[in-house]
Amino acid sequence: KAVIGCLWYPASPTSAHHRHEGRLVAIHHPAQRELGLDPSAGRQSDALAAGDDVRAIIRGSAVNHDGRSAGLTVPNGAAQAALIRRALDEAGVSPSDVHYVEAHGSGTSLGDPIELGVLAEIFQSGRTGAPLAVGSVKTNIGHLEAAAGIAGLIKVVLAFRHAVIPPHLHLRTLNPHMSPSAREIAISVESTRWPES
Repeated sequence: KAVIGCLWYPASPTSAHHRHEGRLVAIHHPAQRELGLDPSAGRQSDALAAGDDVRAIIRGSAVNHDGRSAGLTVPNGAAQAALIRRALDEAGVSPSDVHYVEAHGSGTSLGDPIELGVLAEIFQSGRTGAPLAVGSVKTNIGHLEAAAGIAGLIKVVLAFRHAVIPPHLHLRTLNPHMSPSAREIAISVESTRWPES
């Protein structure tokens, strides 16, 4: 199982109009033993030896800034794609190894098609078997601003633990601006068993 999650980080806390959006991508992959948390290289073995309840291992990460875009709430697809590819490369994970993405998923008519278009470009191209599953914790608890990333990570760790992809709530119809490839992504509207790998 491999997973990607994103973190929104306000680089400038002065006001909503002066914030900059950055993205952090973290990847977990099964080659790293069972679920566990690896806060720094070398401490994972200590945690396992001590019998700690290791829940997730973050195998790779990357950070960038969205750069220039059409507006504060408009993501830069090229910057997102570069970030995801860099994190996959650092983790040594192929896009086909990724079964689930915990997306930003703000529910905006412009942002969601851009985000899902990038995910489709990276993860759906040449994919065989089950489509990429995508969800967002915001449908469960709202947008927590700077805490949105950790909320998504906690959701994913719990999903791993229970081998269930939680439902993406309140989705009635897909955004009409989504590309055909983005429409192939599986947005779980009910609890789904995690795909076997």
